[in-house]
Amino acid sequence: MSSTNEANRLATELEAAGVKYAMASYVDIHGRIKGKLVPLNHLGNMLKGSELYTGAALDGVPQDISDNEVAAMPDPNTATQCPWNPELAWFASDLYLDGKPFEACSRVILKQQTHAAAEMGFRFNLGIETEFFLFKDTENGGFRPISDRDNLGKPCYDPCALMDNLPIIDELVSAMNTLGWDVYSFDHEDAIGQFETDFTYTDALSMADRFVFFRMMANEIARKHGAFASFMAKPYVDRTGSGAHYNMSLADINSGKNLFESDALDVHGVGVSGLAYHFIAGVLKHARAISAVIAPTVNSYKRLVRQGSMSGSTWAPVFCCYGNNNRTNMIRIPGAGARVECRAADISCNPYLGAAMILAAGLEGIREQLDPGKPHRENMYNYSDADIQAQGIQFLPQSLEEAITAFEEDPLSKQVFGERMFNAYVAFKRDEWRSYHNHVSEWEINRYLKMF
Repeated sequence: MSSTNEANRLATELEAAGVKYAMASYVDIHGRIKGKLVPLNHLGNMLKGSELYTGAALDGVPQDISDNEVAAMPDPNTATQCPWNPELAWFASDLYLDGKPFEACSRVILKQQTHAAAEMGFRFNLGIETEFFLFKDTENGGFRPISDRDNLGKPCYDPCALMDNLPIIDELVSAMNTLGWDVYSFDHEDAIGQFETDFTYTDALSMADRFVFFRMMANEIARKHGAFASFMAKPYVDRTGSGAHYNMSLADINSGKNLFESDALDVHGVGVSGLAYHFIAGVLKHARAISAVIAPTVNSYKRLVRQGSMSGSTWAPVFCCYGNNNRTNMIRIPGAGARVECRAADISCNPYLGAAMILAAGLEGIREQLDPGKPHRENMYNYSDADIQAQGIQFLPQSLEEAITAFEEDPLSKQVFGERMFNAYVAFKRDEWRSYHNHVSEWEINRYLKMF
């Protein structure tokens, strides 16, 4: 905020709208919102970074307990009145340390890459499809879908199940539109109790802000109805998981023209420009490392399989390849063209870190004029592993351990994350894998307890 007068003006506007408290918000390693509330008459101080935090108390904020505290530096342009509680105003914030941007802040990491894009004359536009589940807790500690009609073999696009959940979905969609997000479609997805909302793209930083706010908002609204929203990548073993498909394009930073629109260099005929092909090639080059960030949990890799749902396929990618309007590729070019879609990302990702990695990889592809090769228009699920290897196509990681190894070995990762966040991310995810690997599951008990 450039002046006290501007801070006072914003406070006056928020107070007139009924706001009592402001939240200086940032995210931890998971992309989960953290923050403090301040009374509105302290907004001016909050906008100057008055709210301090001990990074060592949070997941993946690499600080020792003896380090100086980090400060949340709110972006006043993100002031958002919370639809579920109009007395609260939320502000996306960068973390600062000792008066400078904290290098291990997720939002700062994304801004570094959007600045790199701007230096090349690009604005990175991003739309994220939000898939999630709505459940109720059960008395035995489990969970169940809200609708008792969620029992179809193929429930995708079922309007009855959608209508049974409409009190929550309607309030959520109405809230999104009140915020100006322009929801243009929503539906019941392929798994029991699973939904998707689609809303208009914007610049990558704003979309990442909206994405983390969406997860908080969906849960707060669901709780009002005695339910909860789950952003676990794959809660059912035999149903599809929840993606967060990244729909991406680069625009001219001055004119706003979409530079991924098909041009004379659309040599592969899938509806994008030569620039887009270079971008795709960069993403594919680093796809295995990127997976550790856009599919960040143990559970994520139970989504990235060929089969495992009642509808026959998981609709999730397995290979590092691209193609036309073909959902079996990691990178898909939708029928309308002019954008590229990464289908490996899931709803549990930290969107700041995921967008930063993909953008950095795409920009590298442009700088180095990389070629992604011919597109795949066929059903990639039909190929055997030997077929895939014969074509020189890499497999996406099949576990978090494999993904984090690829992340650690790829120089791009440290370049994007910076040393502190890189080390923290690798250590945290390796510990997450070890904890899972050492856990004795019900599957193991059932299989081995009396086997021998």
